[in-house]
Amino acid sequence: MAEISAAAVMELRKISGQGIMDCKKALQEAGGDIEKALDILRKKGMATLAKRAERDTTEGLVVGKSSPDGKTATLASLCCETDFVAKSEDFVALARKLVDFALVCPADQGAENILETSVGGKKFNDILTETVSKTGEKTQVGDYTKYTLGGPGLISTYIHFNDKVGTMVQIDTSDQATAGAMKQTAADIAMHITATKPLALAKDQIDPGTLERERAIFADQVKNKPANMVDKIVEGKMQKFYAENCLLQQAFVKDDTRTVEQVLADAAKKAGGRATIKRFVRIAVG
Repeated sequence: MAEISAAAVMELRKISGQGIMDCKKALQEAGGDIEKALDILRKKGMATLAKRAERDTTEGLVVGKSSPDGKTATLASLCCETDFVAKSEDFVALARKLVDFALVCPADQGAENILETSVGGKKFNDILTETVSKTGEKTQVGDYTKYTLGGPGLISTYIHFNDKVGTMVQIDTSDQATAGAMKQTAADIAMHITATKPLALAKDQIDPGTLERERAIFADQVKNKPANMVDKIVEGKMQKFYAENCLLQQAFVKDDTRTVEQVLADAAKKAGGRATIKRFVRIAVG
């Protein structure tokens, strides 16, 4: 077995971030070749991923980032097994790198596309594997969405203080001046979505199966009422359901005397233009 110097072990440890004994073993297996030892440590990370493939990844972080021109933004989650690892320096660093790859990922959705995306000649999957070899936990990209503006408007992201839930909302405007004047309103609406978990933008976007299920539940709740009143009561309950679950109809968290739709319209009018919420996404871990 090749004699491994302490200097070589420390050099590999500095490069890889691995423990001293892991570095020494890898160097011994590689015959003292640092590049080969790095590959061995990477394979160790791959083996950890394979070994823990069935483990639950219910912890992690939600991260977001916008392009310098504000025309593109991304929101993603990076998941692991324990909160201890989620708070570790290596995991946090990996999460910060994730959004850089997500911004240049050619597909709008799909974690597998991020894994194969390269930045600076290196795939995200390779960096992820290196981190796994340090943390020893199964780690994977969770949800991922990227929005790109097709005209005047703005994209706002909000991440809760615990870094476990976040929202991205796209607002299209009549002109760029209106968009610039609505940054705070867009940020407030993103925060609102994070807090209230709307099912859809409007009632026509809610899954029909969900609506049928709610109607059936409401009908069962009032089945002992007079027949001529049942439909009216059920419809009233459905209207309340829409108000609680459709973003535009929800009472705004910062002013419950107005709906989100009214807040948006008032802000656009004040800015001298028009605005509509095109789409939103809410991502959470745990």
